[in-house]
Amino acid sequence: MSNHNDPFTKAQREGLYRAIFERRDVRSQFLPDRISDDVLARILKAAHHAPSVGFMQPWDFIVIDSLSVRERVLASFNEENAKAADNYTGERKEAYRSLKLQGIIESPINLCITCDRSRGGPHVLGRNSIMEMDLFSTCLAVQNLWLAARAEGIGVGWVSILDQDRLSDILQLPEQVYPLAYLCLGYVSEFLDQPELQAKGWRSRLPLEELVHGNGWGKSLDQTGLTEQLKKV
Repeated sequence: MSNHNDPFTKAQREGLYRAIFERRDVRSQFLPDRISDDVLARILKAAHHAPSVGFMQPWDFIVIDSLSVRERVLASFNEENAKAADNYTGERKEAYRSLKLQGIIESPINLCITCDRSRGGPHVLGRNSIMEMDLFSTCLAVQNLWLAARAEGIGVGWVSILDQDRLSDILQLPEQVYPLAYLCLGYVSEFLDQPELQAKGWRSRLPLEELVHGNGWGKSLDQTGLTEQLKKV
């Protein structure tokens, strides 16, 4: 019997950090290869083991392989993406239009992770002050799935440029169920060395040492050793 207090081995730690650092938001590299049922079940189980406030487990998982359903979702994306492009002008607008921001049809499976905002009843332990904790909990399920998928060699892309009301209609969701994350899943030709938006010059990763504060916003850390280590990682 394993002792759950045992620390991870060096190899296990390295595997975890590798999944974190090599996870990518995939849009362009999907292969048509089918994801086997056992692999998909494993990554769904990983998502289901995310922490949730009051142990409410507000998530459900809608596996979408129907081409007709995905075509309807893609139509919604195209409409919303055209609106989003109007937020920019000039070269920035052209740069936006050049980005591929979804793999709805190219990926073999789409997955919608929903949040049932009524699950657990009207008074969920730990949710009295922050009602959005159910949404935050569901985001943790998304992250669990994303990291497990990376460990299985499967790419995941989050399609956020969608009208949520229209998506709810397409997927026939009950009124209290919110479509939190629409994901594209599939094996990929490669995992890029760096995030695609960074590689294409849209945004760069912020320096970690500028984002860590001590005992209040904008205050310096007292631990000089930590400050130096943050500059190295």
